[in-house]
Amino acid sequence: METDEEDVSRIVPFQLQFDKPLASQIKIAEWNPEKDLLAMVTEDSKILLHRFNWQRLWTISPGRCITSLCWRPDGKAIAIGLQDGTISLHDVENGKLLRSMKPHTVAVVCLNWEDDAGEEVSDGNFVAKYEDRTSRFFPPAPRAPRVPGLVPGETGFMDESENLSQELSNSSHQRFNILCSADKDGVISFSIFGIFPIGKIDIHDFSVSCPLANQHVDCKLLNASISKVVLSKDLCHLTVLCSGELQVPEHDLHGFHCLTLDTSIFYKRRNELHQVAQQASNIEDLTEVIRASLSVMSKQWSDAMHTFHDKFGSLSSLIHDHGLDSTPQEEFLSLIGGARTSPAVHQFLVNSLGEVGLKRISKVVCGAGKELQVIVLEHLQPAAEMIGFRIGELRGLSKWRSRYQGIGLDETLISHATEKSGMLLIQVQRFMRVLSSSVQQFSNFFNWLHKCVKMLMSEPSDQHQFLAFNSELVILFLKYLYDQDPVKRLLESTEVDHSIEVDSETMERVEELAHFGGFTDLDYLRRTLAKEFQQMESCFKEAFRMPFTTISKKILCQNLSPLFPIESISKSASSTVPTSISYYKEAMHSKQHSFVDYITFILPDEPSSELANCVVVMRCLMNNDLEAVLLCVPDGYRCVDLSLYKECQLVLLLNGPSSENLEKACMTIVQADDLPFVSIPNSDDSSPWKLHELKDSIVYLEVDSLKVRGIPHSVIAPLAVSASRGVACVFATRKRALVYILDEDEDEISDAE
Repeated sequence: METDEEDVSRIVPFQLQFDKPLASQIKIAEWNPEKDLLAMVTEDSKILLHRFNWQRLWTISPGRCITSLCWRPDGKAIAIGLQDGTISLHDVENGKLLRSMKPHTVAVVCLNWEDDAGEEVSDGNFVAKYEDRTSRFFPPAPRAPRVPGLVPGETGFMDESENLSQELSNSSHQRFNILCSADKDGVISFSIFGIFPIGKIDIHDFSVSCPLANQHVDCKLLNASISKVVLSKDLCHLTVLCSGELQVPEHDLHGFHCLTLDTSIFYKRRNELHQVAQQASNIEDLTEVIRASLSVMSKQWSDAMHTFHDKFGSLSSLIHDHGLDSTPQEEFLSLIGGARTSPAVHQFLVNSLGEVGLKRISKVVCGAGKELQVIVLEHLQPAAEMIGFRIGELRGLSKWRSRYQGIGLDETLISHATEKSGMLLIQVQRFMRVLSSSVQQFSNFFNWLHKCVKMLMSEPSDQHQFLAFNSELVILFLKYLYDQDPVKRLLESTEVDHSIEVDSETMERVEELAHFGGFTDLDYLRRTLAKEFQQMESCFKEAFRMPFTTISKKILCQNLSPLFPIESISKSASSTVPTSISYYKEAMHSKQHSFVDYITFILPDEPSSELANCVVVMRCLMNNDLEAVLLCVPDGYRCVDLSLYKECQLVLLLNGPSSENLEKACMTIVQADDLPFVSIPNSDDSSPWKLHELKDSIVYLEVDSLKVRGIPHSVIAPLAVSASRGVACVFATRKRALVYILDEDEDEISDAE
């Protein structure tokens, strides 16, 4: 009897590995492409990461509604699309935020991250892989300085002790990859490495010539909402599935449509784009380090000066209370000149300030000065130097006009940004001189005051215990630093005019240097360090906007096919159409390989439609011709979700008839490339809808003849399938997760291990 049970268990397809309860229902689920990790999004927008054995690694909550999710191709990072148009990138190890950007203004409904699967060839010529030379000349890039009490993420870095953001953009060891995102209003955005924006399009802007009724007419989409976007493996084209109104002469076609966009610019210029994105993304990280450094420096120095002025401000009140008509500076100058100490100064130094208070203020001010010097030397200056080198590399590339003008790398803009990065280094050196001088004068002033306090308190003391001070420096401090703050002025980042006065003789020398040095900026001495950084950053944005604009214009629509009508179009209509798009490598006669894209989705039931309870499988051939087949699901079953699987297989998740003797649901695999595909004609006299041409060639799916696994639960979307590991995760309506092994070979391997 036991042997019979073993035989039965052996022939049941798709072994059940786990059946686990869930605290919340799952609305999005994706397997890691490289590891046994499953990322899930709950209905209350928490992200859970589980291992294959269902061990939970981490849980995070962005605090906003999550609308989409996808993995980076190497599986080391995950992209999260949010309701407000933000895309956040998280580290797979701990879920911490790597980078956050906002390329959209409305909900990001789908994400797709694809890397380059092509050869290292461009325009028929071999092009060597670009090597980032920065590591030859510089140590590892600096991190943002620690910020006591700063809200995590405010500087773009979640944890200052870990160099997470730099790991994300350390693209020298990454394949060229592109993150594609689409929002519910029909806008599609592209970014290299997921961090460098390289293009944006709106599908409503395309006017495409479509073959309708034996003639080509110009069509445009209105009120379109995207369901799915996927880049091909060679990055040459983008498939877009959307619902909306296709505006054609005389009538509008309300329905579901398929667009094919030409993105071959990503393939043809991938080497150039890789190089530019690598330098630009690292420059962006370094500018974040400088911004954080300036913020920390400004806060620390401001706090120190607040302590100083708060304590020494009481001296003015004492002078006024004693009926004296003088200023604190004048009183201190009288004291250093040997005059008799006034009652106000005596009371301030002996009673209000005292030796302990003086030491505390001296420690605060001089300590802040030393901390600022450390930040400059360990963070700000190294970042500025590396920016100068990287922008110099880009300047060299921009001179190769035949290759780099095609992607929008403008030599004039890059040269201007190069000059600004050099000016920032000059400003850093200038700031260090001002800071060192100020700290020295503060220290000298405090040393002098310390001796004065001791003398006024009539305490016997050894002259050797006093730190040396310079009377002339004390006088300079009282005249120029006591109630002024040149350090704060250089760190000032407000839009208020903080122009620094420069004498005419110095300006003449600057003009002479400009003549021999080859730079054009003559007013840099009038600007603060913060203002110089703002100008440099503005130049970078302007220079990098050119490739973004150029690439955006080169993404064109190749084909637009109206698939089937939908009577009621709404912004949420496309989200109700479960879709899956994959690209499979197929051998060609020339012993090379090409990628054929397969598109499959569940056909919504429309009251007036002759097609009901069907699954559509389409494939686009090399010449952009479409072939399709309709799979009719057996009566009593309902397709809940589907996913394309490896080797051109299609996994279907079906809810079946509810009965005590039958399973409530089932999962099956259909070999997609064995289906009798029918060519979809380019034009037709009777109907503009492409799928209506297939109503006479429907393939009726016979579940009994396929490899089917019964599931003892009613199931819901999503269906999460991992092609790399041969497993699927199914979610039941009763908050359960069931993990099945789809590939028996995978099961044997796991057992052997």
